[in-house]
Amino acid sequence: MFGVLAPVESLYLHVPFCASKCSYCAFFSHQPEGEIVDRYVSALVKELEMVSGELQLRTVFFGGGTPSILSMHHWEKILVAVGALGVDEVNEWTVECNPATLSKDKAMLLKEGGVTRVSMGVQSMDPDLLVRLGRVHSRDMVYKSYDILRDAGFERVNLDLMFAIPGQSMKVWGDTLGEVIAMKPDHLSCYEVIYEQDTPLYEKMNAGEFDVKEDLACDMFEELVRLAEAEGYHQYEVANFARHYGVETFEIPDEACRHNVNYWCGGDYHGLGPSATGYVSGRRTTNVRNTTAYCDAIESDQRAFDEVEELTGLKRAGEIAAFGLRMNRGWPFERFNQVTGFDLREQWRRVMIDLVDRGLGVMEPGRFRLTPKGLRFADSSGAEFLV
Repeated sequence: MFGVLAPVESLYLHVPFCASKCSYCAFFSHQPEGEIVDRYVSALVKELEMVSGELQLRTVFFGGGTPSILSMHHWEKILVAVGALGVDEVNEWTVECNPATLSKDKAMLLKEGGVTRVSMGVQSMDPDLLVRLGRVHSRDMVYKSYDILRDAGFERVNLDLMFAIPGQSMKVWGDTLGEVIAMKPDHLSCYEVIYEQDTPLYEKMNAGEFDVKEDLACDMFEELVRLAEAEGYHQYEVANFARHYGVETFEIPDEACRHNVNYWCGGDYHGLGPSATGYVSGRRTTNVRNTTAYCDAIESDQRAFDEVEELTGLKRAGEIAAFGLRMNRGWPFERFNQVTGFDLREQWRRVMIDLVDRGLGVMEPGRFRLTPKGLRFADSSGAEFLV
C-alpha cells in the first residue's frame, strides 16, 4: 500500500531563523544575518514550486525556528506563493510565533493571507525560568501578543508550555497552567524538557549544575492532565489538549491540530526548507541542515536532500504504530490495516500482550491503546513496535 501515488495533503515548511538560541533547543536554527534571509525566502518559494504538482493541500504548518521573525515583506512573498497553490480546500494553516516577534500588522497580514491557526511559544509565565530557557520574550509580551491574535480575528490559538524545567517547582508549574488556561486558548501543547546533546541545557546537566527529578516530572504531568481536563481541554495525544464543541462522543476534539494528527496517523507530507523532513509514498527525505547549502542547491534547480531513505512496508508500519499510540484513542485494528496493510494482532501481538501485562497497554475488542501510565512513557512504549 505504501507505493500508491496520491496527492500529498500536508505540507511542512521550516523557518530556520531565531533571535537567539534557546538553551534546550536542538532544532536547526540560527540568527538571521545579511542576505541569507532573502535567499532563503526565494529558495523556499522555488522549492514549493518544485513540489506543487504533487500537492492537494488540506493542512499547512510553518515551524521553526521562529516563523514570526520574518519581515512583512518576506511574509507577503511567501503568502502569495502558498496562495498560488490554491488553498480553498485547506482547512488548517498554522504558523508558529514568538510573543517577542509579533505585531498587529503582521498578525493581520497572516490572517488576511489565509493562515487559520497560530501556535505561540510561551513555555513559562515565570520570568526567571524564561531567562533560564533563553527565551527573548517576557510574560507581558505573552498577554499582548495573545490579544493581538484575537483582535486580528484568529479563532484558533495554541499555546506551548514546558514542564520539568530545572528549578521549576510544582507551585510555579501550577501557576503557569492557571494563568495560561485563564486566557482561554483553544489548544494547549505541553512538553517535558528533553536534554538533547549539543545544547547548553544538556551541558549544564552533565556538569552537575542541576539534578533531573523524574518523580517531580511525573507529578507535573499528572497535574497537567488533571487541571486541563477539569477546565474543558481533552487530551488527545501525550502532550496535546484541545477544546471540543461538537457531539459528546468523539475521538479527535474539534480544536486538535489536524496537521500533527496526520503525522501520528502515518499520512504523507512534504517537508520544505533547511533540515525539514518529509515522507511521501514510502520515501523519507531530509533536507540539509545548513541554510546556505540549502539555498545553493535550490538555486541550482536541485532538491536540497541530505538523506533519502526508502522504507520497507513493515518498517514504516512499525513507525506508524509507534506514533499512533501517542494518541489517547490508540490504534483501531481495521484502520491500522487500511493505512499500512499489516495487522497489529499478527506482527505485534507479543509486544501488545507484554505492554498489557506491565500495565502500559489495554487490549479492547477493536483496538489497542496505551494506559495513562503507558502514555506517560509513550516513547519507550512505542519503541517496542519498531522493527
